[in-house]
Amino acid sequence: MIFNIKELASLYHFPSITVETPNIVWAGAKKSEPPPNLPLADKVPSTEITLIGSTDFRNQEEVFGIKIADRLRHIYVIGKSGTGKSTLLENMAIDDIAEGRGVIVVDPHGETIDHILECIPEYRVDDVILFDPSDREYPIGFNLLESVQEDLRSIVASGFVGIFKKIFGNSWGPRLEYILRNTVLALLETPGTTMLSIPKMLAEKHYRLEIVKNIKDPVIKEFWENEFEQYPQQFRTEAVAPIQNKVGQFLSTTTIRNIVGQSRSTIDIRKIMDEEKILLINISRGKIGEDNSALLGAMLITKIQLAAMSRADIPFEQRRNCFLYVDEFQNFATESFATILSEARKYKLSLTLANQYIAQMSEEVREAVFGNVGTLICFRVGPGDAPFLEKEFTPVFTANDLINLDLYHIYVKLSIDGLTKQPFSAVTLPPVYLKNKTNFKEKIIALSREKYGVPREKVEEEIAEWNKRTAPPLVVAPYQKKILEEEMQMKEQAESAKVNSLEPEKKEKDFSQGKQEAFLNQASSEEQAIGDGGETSSKNQLANLEVKKEDVKQEEVEPPQRPLPKNLIKGLHYREVAKKGGEKWYFAVKYYLRDGTPAGDFLIPILKNISKERVSEQRFSSPRKSNPRIDFDDLKKTIFEISKKVKKQDDVENNLQKDQDQPENKPKEAQNNSPDWQTIKPDEVVKLKDKD
Repeated sequence: MIFNIKELASLYHFPSITVETPNIVWAGAKKSEPPPNLPLADKVPSTEITLIGSTDFRNQEEVFGIKIADRLRHIYVIGKSGTGKSTLLENMAIDDIAEGRGVIVVDPHGETIDHILECIPEYRVDDVILFDPSDREYPIGFNLLESVQEDLRSIVASGFVGIFKKIFGNSWGPRLEYILRNTVLALLETPGTTMLSIPKMLAEKHYRLEIVKNIKDPVIKEFWENEFEQYPQQFRTEAVAPIQNKVGQFLSTTTIRNIVGQSRSTIDIRKIMDEEKILLINISRGKIGEDNSALLGAMLITKIQLAAMSRADIPFEQRRNCFLYVDEFQNFATESFATILSEARKYKLSLTLANQYIAQMSEEVREAVFGNVGTLICFRVGPGDAPFLEKEFTPVFTANDLINLDLYHIYVKLSIDGLTKQPFSAVTLPPVYLKNKTNFKEKIIALSREKYGVPREKVEEEIAEWNKRTAPPLVVAPYQKKILEEEMQMKEQAESAKVNSLEPEKKEKDFSQGKQEAFLNQASSEEQAIGDGGETSSKNQLANLEVKKEDVKQEEVEPPQRPLPKNLIKGLHYREVAKKGGEKWYFAVKYYLRDGTPAGDFLIPILKNISKERVSEQRFSSPRKSNPRIDFDDLKKTIFEISKKVKKQDDVENNLQKDQDQPENKPKEAQNNSPDWQTIKPDEVVKLKDKD
């Protein structure tokens, strides 16, 4: 029987997507042939390529890779979770390590590092540096502020700003950025500073002045000497509080503090790159937290960038290749990341980056990635990314192909000899670590601890010593000398008692409960009165004070003119009527010596020269309605002057205390529920001396 075309078409046709007949294998994504000059494993020496996968077009499976020279144009890998991205990065890194190349791997999950450690060949065991923040007993020192070249300091400052801006983008502001940048630039000019120095410089004036002495940049010096110091106290407190909160959030974690608080870095990334060593960075978010992982990762990426750029001091031919792998790189990609992509090639730093979808990147980073990478590897992606990536793989593959890729299948847009070839399909290789285990993992961890880790106790001692060394100095007046000598004597007795007996002397116990309590109570009152907007409290200062006789400073002081106790009552406001009609208001404050002995009541001037037109007498007649507003800056300065001028005189203090305890010496108004203000004559007001 003979059929024409129309008749034949009515008898048979290929099944469409609507056909539900079983046993039909549907092709989810298109396959395409590779370029003719593809670097194949059996044709190119293993020292010249890094293996990626095998072709799958028409069942012709040939293992291929990418040439080392083409890797310097960077690789970008994208795909959904679980499609095989991490396995691809593992295989490539293990291949590089086996060939003796320099490798740095940043892993936010931890599994990739574990698999790589299981495949380290014996001859490269000594080359491995394991950076694992979760190893809290032997933290590695990492100080981003250490020994930065002058021409690279702006990059460090931009890196710091970019890191915190990325993590706290919602609460970021130009004033915060301005102060943080100047803080970092100032600390970079001072040896021995760490990340712990940032909140201390903003909070403690004495430490800030020491840092400013080392600043040579006139612009930075001008900011700290004039602009910052002229900020009103309230404005300054509001400006630095966000920085202290954000930096303090990380430094409050012992794990992070013991790493970034070491003044000397125990790893030299420049040396790692030049000597082609292996740096494995395990910043698992499950072990140290998401924010801590992002912070450390971004800081390490910045340090790697600095190390690469510092290679400008040697010729291009002498620079060794270093291959950097960053999984989930969007967690560490700041605005300065674009600079790394555009400039890393000239310093022979090759980047292999991977993430799950495009929206994870900022617009600036996205443009830098697609504008600079030479090789693009795509696993299965979502419908949102497919139309964007279709532009990279057209006309060979469509958005539908990108969405329907099978697991471990990839579309590759490969750079070969500097030219980007037509996209083709391939399959990644099985996990290498399953068949190439070497069992040197425990040995590597032990060696890395011994070479680069620092015992936790030693690190914490160093940080404590730094805090003590940078603490504000304590000026000891003569009236304190006797108390300090008593404390020294008690400490000496306690030490001698420990030699002869296991139990401490009762005297030492009584002293610690008596004298120290009086010291801390007095320090607490000074902290409230003299505090300088976030300055280190006197209480902490006294609690950590180790007294030595040779350290006791003496200065000549004059006792203030004392008011008569019978004219003053603690906590009350007093008014003086001036001859010309003005009014002066004062506040009575009880002051104590450091040993807890009352030093008497003193008048503190507040809101001087209030005219009768502005403030009427009736306004202060009832303390419940309103009280005179206290000029707190003037109040703090005056109390500070009093604290410097008070001199301990036992006979005067005893008489003063005796007079205060006698109720007949108090005004009648005070004994009969007097209001919180009293009118006194001008000659009854004892004026304090002005500051010299």
